[in-house]
Amino acid sequence: MAEDEEWLFEAIRDLLPIDPLAAALWGIHEEVKKVGYAQKISVGIFRSDYMLQGSGVEFPLRPEEKSVVSMKQVEFNTFSCAGGTHANKVADMHRYLTRTGAYDAGDESPIPVSLDALPRNNNVESLAKCLASAHEAYGPKRSTAAVQTAVLFVVQPNNFNIADERPIEYALWDRDVPVPSYRADFPGDFLQYTTLTDSRELLFHPPWLGSKAVEVSVVYMRAAYEGHEYDKVGKEIRLRIELSLAIKCPSLLAHICTFKKVQCALTAPGALEHFLSPEKADIVRRTFVPIYPLNRSETGARARELATDPRLSQNYILKPSLEGGGHNIYGKDIPGFLASIPETKWSAYILMKRIQPPSVVNVLLSSLGVDSGGVISELGIFGTCLWRKGTEKTHCKMLQNTVGGWSLKTKHEDVNEMSVVKGYGCFDTPLLF
Repeated sequence: MAEDEEWLFEAIRDLLPIDPLAAALWGIHEEVKKVGYAQKISVGIFRSDYMLQGSGVEFPLRPEEKSVVSMKQVEFNTFSCAGGTHANKVADMHRYLTRTGAYDAGDESPIPVSLDALPRNNNVESLAKCLASAHEAYGPKRSTAAVQTAVLFVVQPNNFNIADERPIEYALWDRDVPVPSYRADFPGDFLQYTTLTDSRELLFHPPWLGSKAVEVSVVYMRAAYEGHEYDKVGKEIRLRIELSLAIKCPSLLAHICTFKKVQCALTAPGALEHFLSPEKADIVRRTFVPIYPLNRSETGARARELATDPRLSQNYILKPSLEGGGHNIYGKDIPGFLASIPETKWSAYILMKRIQPPSVVNVLLSSLGVDSGGVISELGIFGTCLWRKGTEKTHCKMLQNTVGGWSLKTKHEDVNEMSVVKGYGCFDTPLLF
């Protein structure tokens, strides 16, 4: 999708006049096209989130029972995918507690907890390996002003996600052949400490290296995913990144693929077959739930009927193309919310049918303390890939495509949102039985 500009433009066309983030990103893309993209290779760390569909199913299933649940996609994230490190650490914690006998409840336990039932999680290693592969693909330094090549993490200042980012950075340094890795705050540090050469190498000038510079091989974006970050300075920085020879994680068009409007476009008849074989498209489509645009199309008109009806809207979620959690509108609140904004803004949202997952009883430990009750979970699958831009006949050549790992987030069943960093849930480990 990220290499099919025409298809992607049609998917987000409705957003451009009304969504500041979409307009900013597409505008930067148009600016880069005027001189041409310097780098043909892109890298991606993606996460596809799923929930079980099967309301009323009770776990654990008895031996004679057959599972009637299915896996349904919540969303597909292509930009600044967080949680990999936290999920890794929580899985390690649960395996440690199992070894020490913390879960040994004897015959009273309805489900025995064993190491075999708790899968290992190697997110940190696999995500670092992906960035290292991109670093290697970049090759040796080109600029005579640079002393080395390095991966540059572009991060938010005063960033609460630092604990999710740092272990990946350390893992790059800790490889058998170390991959130098540095951080730059967006926008301040990046604007101050980077330059773009005439031959489009991106140079990083950290103050601790004095007059020496580092040539950036890979820009790993962990900031600049909200519209307010794209003021004049923010746009200048992103343009500098996209004009450069550095490999981007992700590319600008891959960033746009994270929009909910793109997820919606993929549910249209024949959309998946544009990218996949009919057999693979059928498998992927089985994970979809109904998603509708709120535009002026025939499908959009039906969605508007559902969204503005207090009774029918109960089974739906209204989603904007924003990241970070806390932006969705649920069920009975949808009609009132739409009534509060101009109708011209409605097409910035998609309407998604709610997934009805089975509930289980568990204990959650968070900053609020220890609590127990019915909970539901969301499984995220990390994917890592490296690709080269192709020709008109073949949009891209895949150089590397692997499963990077997983995350599991659990929340109380009566909570709508799922965002651990905003207090809506906890990281968890699946218990396989």
